[in-house]
Amino acid sequence: MIRHARPWWTDELGQLKETASAFFTREVGAHREKWDAQQQVDREVWSKAGGLGLLCASVPECYGGGGGTYAHEAVLLEEQARAGDTAFGNFVHSVIVAHYILNHGTEEQKLRWLPDMATGRRVGAVAMTEPETGSDLRAIRTTARRDGDDYVIDGAKTFISNGMLSDLIVLACKTSGPDGKPSRISLVVVETDDEPAGFSRGRVLEKIGQHGQDTAELYFEGLRVPATNLLGGTEGNGFGQLTAELPRERLVAAIIGAAAMEEMVAQTIAYTRERSAFGTKILDFQNTRFRLAECATETTIARIFVDECITRTLDGTLDNETAAMAKWWVTEKQNRVLDACLQLHGGYGYMREYAISRAWVDARVQMIAAGTNEIMKEIIGRSL
Repeated sequence: MIRHARPWWTDELGQLKETASAFFTREVGAHREKWDAQQQVDREVWSKAGGLGLLCASVPECYGGGGGTYAHEAVLLEEQARAGDTAFGNFVHSVIVAHYILNHGTEEQKLRWLPDMATGRRVGAVAMTEPETGSDLRAIRTTARRDGDDYVIDGAKTFISNGMLSDLIVLACKTSGPDGKPSRISLVVVETDDEPAGFSRGRVLEKIGQHGQDTAELYFEGLRVPATNLLGGTEGNGFGQLTAELPRERLVAAIIGAAAMEEMVAQTIAYTRERSAFGTKILDFQNTRFRLAECATETTIARIFVDECITRTLDGTLDNETAAMAKWWVTEKQNRVLDACLQLHGGYGYMREYAISRAWVDARVQMIAAGTNEIMKEIIGRSL
């Protein structure tokens, strides 16, 4: 139900859309119940996605990626959302982790890690949140103490997407300041292919939605990591690196939200055309038409705003405040629109066999992840 010309769209992106749609229908949608039960996707889906060029689509070809732009990632995000999937964590892997390495890593680090991410041989995660800290990154307690040619890492992280399958973890930690105390945030890339001593994965967290996404706890107890794994090679740059990448992460939430709204509104219109009550099609009731008119309008506004943000990302002008606006406004509207769509499904909207029931519960975390919507408003407010 896209109602306007998309300024960033191309024929090439249309071809990618077809490939992605087929992939998410065939390789992802068909396994939804299995992945929900086992709380993670099958490892093979990563290699299949890599073989189709669906991983690291915006990473340059010289590092093994697809050589595309953020627009290519946006197409993949949209098609995954339209398929109703929240299990496959490519948005973390390709849009977030790969770009921490691409934008802030040394040349050696890019050549060492990005090609394996593009093929799916290694799965990426980013570990910021801790049990005692949420959106307050400056309050993290995980430390990386320099010891010869290594860092010795101690701490714990929680709510980590791709936590159980990850082989590369971009870890936010505190390194020593001028006084020798751990006070400066740095990013260290932890390689966990062989489950090294001092690293362990906790439980897969039981969430109210997104059951197929392996959201886990991670523990570090005297884990030794080569000092060459310090992202960018300079201590104390972590907060700036995180701040630089957060607008991209927040736009991810808005892209997913707008696409989910479009898909659920379209499905609800189709449902109300077919379903009858009291001898009348549900769509013929004025209340139904009014609610859907509201949903379609809010969805269209969300789409136009998101497309503007994608355009600004492509030309390098998307600022932190606008990304925060998109994240909070679209995810708030996503939850409002999906709630209305579920209501129009009546009792069937509460049944798991209907896509709206899953979309409704999966959407709730959108207002929390990537910084709560309250933090988004604080970011916007400080800029006024």
